[in-house]
Amino acid sequence: MYRYDQFDHQIIAERVAQFSDQVRRRLSGELTEDEFRILRLQNGLYMQIHAYMLRVAVPYGLLSAAQMRMLASIARKYDRGYGHFSTRQNIQFNWIKLQDAPDILADLASVEMHANQTSGNCIRNITSDEFAGVARDEIVDPRPYAEILRQWSTFHPEFAFLPRKFKIAITGASEDRAAIAVHDIGLAAVKNAQGEVGFCVLVGGGLGRTPIIGTEICDFVPWQHVITYLESIVRVYNEYGRRDNIYKARVKILVKAIGIEEFKRRVEADWQFTKDGPCTITVEELNRVAAFFTAPDYEQLPENDAAVAAQLRESRAFSNWMQRNVKPHKVPGYAAVVLSLKKTGIAPGDATAEQMDAAAELAERFSFGELRVTHMQNLVLADVKQSDLIALWQAARELGMATPNIGLLTDIICCPGGDFCSLANARSIPLAKAIAERFDNLDFQHDIGEIELNMSGCMNACGHHHVGNIGILGVDKDGEEWYQVSIGGAQGNASSLGKVIGPSFTFAQTPEVIARLLQVYVRERFADERFIDTVRRIGHNPFKEYVYAAPVNDDKALIGAEYALLAAGAPYDTPLYSPGL
Repeated sequence: MYRYDQFDHQIIAERVAQFSDQVRRRLSGELTEDEFRILRLQNGLYMQIHAYMLRVAVPYGLLSAAQMRMLASIARKYDRGYGHFSTRQNIQFNWIKLQDAPDILADLASVEMHANQTSGNCIRNITSDEFAGVARDEIVDPRPYAEILRQWSTFHPEFAFLPRKFKIAITGASEDRAAIAVHDIGLAAVKNAQGEVGFCVLVGGGLGRTPIIGTEICDFVPWQHVITYLESIVRVYNEYGRRDNIYKARVKILVKAIGIEEFKRRVEADWQFTKDGPCTITVEELNRVAAFFTAPDYEQLPENDAAVAAQLRESRAFSNWMQRNVKPHKVPGYAAVVLSLKKTGIAPGDATAEQMDAAAELAERFSFGELRVTHMQNLVLADVKQSDLIALWQAARELGMATPNIGLLTDIICCPGGDFCSLANARSIPLAKAIAERFDNLDFQHDIGEIELNMSGCMNACGHHHVGNIGILGVDKDGEEWYQVSIGGAQGNASSLGKVIGPSFTFAQTPEVIARLLQVYVRERFADERFIDTVRRIGHNPFKEYVYAAPVNDDKALIGAEYALLAAGAPYDTPLYSPGL
């Protein structure tokens, strides 16, 4: 993984010293809160409901074991013993004291980490595929390009005060696992007819108050020119993006207002002056950065392991884990393993200091000392020998990090919501727990199959609810918490935005609404058809009609028996176990 050079160390040390003095001046009263606000946001420090929240950058989701241990130490020393991994592949600490913030940044700097540009109207943390470098469908490893873009965008003087925040995601595989279509800029590695590497560029994607799927602006930008092309995009946005209305300031609004053709014309008019300028990437520079991401010392191993095959036959629990949490690796005899942070009863994405320390130990023991953070709020060990899978599974189970639900209903994406965030309209974490408890039946989840449930506490969409197969949005109704439900959203190669099914529901009603949606799905699906495919095939109306056919109550249906009845042919419009149905 990338290691700081002398410039990185100097920049971070100077930033820590600068912010330490800014905090001192704020605590002494030399700076007002209004004066201090922009300074703390530049260092990832937010004021939340109960305390300050510090958002720490994890560039393109890659962590060393030492860095994970430092995050555990910060959780113990400065927080309340845990942290929250976010949909931006970052980690957030929600109980920070202002006077401790400079010390935390100094601790982070000691392991080559920081909180720069995790807030503010600038280019945020570059995100990528959690399986970068090991995925079988990879066209090119995106990590060197992600690192080059990180270096380019960090403290870029021209783009320090954009109209609004700006997010970039990059993937190097044929399957998009970085949700590039819902970013301000999305980059997908491609090869042309001559086998040369370049990037298909999407622009104007994003969620929040105005969700939009990104539009292709160029189908092939040679890798040498990716910085100059992106710089022209951001420069056009910086010049023409709205600054009079915070809700209309994102680049997606500009693209929509003037049209993609006019936006492209302006970008290419700017690009003609910079295309071959100083920001052109040379082969030498690419090789220099790529050298940090060379493959570890893999052993020559058989494709399959006999002990794993035997355990698969003997243990259903292990088989479920292998099916959901273990992913194929491009090197024979190895696998990538997802450590689930979605155990029922725990806030999605939360990890205790003990779990973080243990994950670091697992990384050293099983995966060359590296971990990945996913935008789905889980962790990944990317280079695990198949012969180590049984031992890893046993260790992860003891840590509560082996729940075999990756990609299933209870692998919920969830923002901190009203329990912490001052912007939230409603709580997300308690509802996520209630839904997970309602459907805490792994046999049922495996039968239901792949389904993504995303939840946000407000329209800022930090939980990416717009692209959840089922999306839940917290809304305010006369000072009370209600929840709006949408279906049909998806990320990846076939990204789509969910459609709201109708009026919102109370906290207590929402788990039952999810049950009704699943009942329609079970009755209407074809064999092996995913929830999202059924929605796309039959449309929203059958789901909507059944959900609103009778008053929704909060009785907890017996999911296993309910599913059995439906699978046996019981019509979904007749009473099952809930009086309201």
